[in-house]
Amino acid sequence: MPFDTELTRRLGIAVPVVQGGMQHVGYAEMASAVSNAGGLGIITALIFPEPEGLRQEIRKCRKQTSKPFGVNITLLPALVPPDYEAYAQVIIDEGVKIVETAGNSPGPVISKLKKAGCTVLHKCTTIRHAQSAVKLGVDFLSIDGFECAGHVGESDITNFILLSKARQTLKVPFIASGGFADGQGLAAALCLGACGVNMGTRFLCTVESPIHHNIKEQIVKAQETDTTLVLRRWRNTTRLYKNKVTEQALKVEQESKTGEFSEIAPYVSGKRGREVFINGDPEYGVWTAGQVIGLINDIPTCKDLVARIEKEAEDTLKERLALVKPAPKL
Repeated sequence: MPFDTELTRRLGIAVPVVQGGMQHVGYAEMASAVSNAGGLGIITALIFPEPEGLRQEIRKCRKQTSKPFGVNITLLPALVPPDYEAYAQVIIDEGVKIVETAGNSPGPVISKLKKAGCTVLHKCTTIRHAQSAVKLGVDFLSIDGFECAGHVGESDITNFILLSKARQTLKVPFIASGGFADGQGLAAALCLGACGVNMGTRFLCTVESPIHHNIKEQIVKAQETDTTLVLRRWRNTTRLYKNKVTEQALKVEQESKTGEFSEIAPYVSGKRGREVFINGDPEYGVWTAGQVIGLINDIPTCKDLVARIEKEAEDTLKERLALVKPAPKL
């Protein structure tokens, strides 16, 4: 039975599952596979050094799916920031109507996208940030719990609390992000007030994911304890897969006398992280993974994964509803 939530209605998708934007992963082949499976695939804009590269990837994705897909723009601190508005203009020019945003000071980009008629999903790790995003006119909030991969924020609030708080306080529909891998998780998120889920690590471990098979097998072997947090000292706390490089980075972070970021920079190099996905060596560099890594036990196609999540969620909701029995007649 098809799901009918605010997310499926407004985005035109069949299953309320979004593939979050992932650096080095969110190419057309990934996004189109998720969209063809009934979810919402996302291309990651900043994979491409120049906006023109994003334009070509959007056109490539259009050839691979006729279903809705989106683009992610994440605004992060940088010595030389990318031209975010140029990337946004490419999205607008190419007629993409769904955009996932995240990061710092997204106001100008969100304003530009909204004026062009885009539906904006903004990812945030606190209710305070969510409320600020509402004032910017976003259409959906992606509530990102402490369990998530990558940038977890500085508040350490897990999704069980965040989602309930969102339900109590927010007037804009929201989706749940961080800690989701199966239909039981989707059912739980819906019961907590979300209108869908966002998954990154789970989609990382699919047939169509454009990373080395060794890394997918490593995810299957991993436990929920196999992630770690780095960069807390610099208020840029990031959840990564636990390996030798993250252990070295943590040692520097904890023992540095100067607190200079340059001391840890070689260990958290994004270039080395990208090489992990190419060479298949999980110890070569840092790479992001959520605690949900402990719930992933196979490497399905996106089609099989989304269909399984849909069935599991439907069955779970029906089973839980069956627990409610009519009161006995006196």
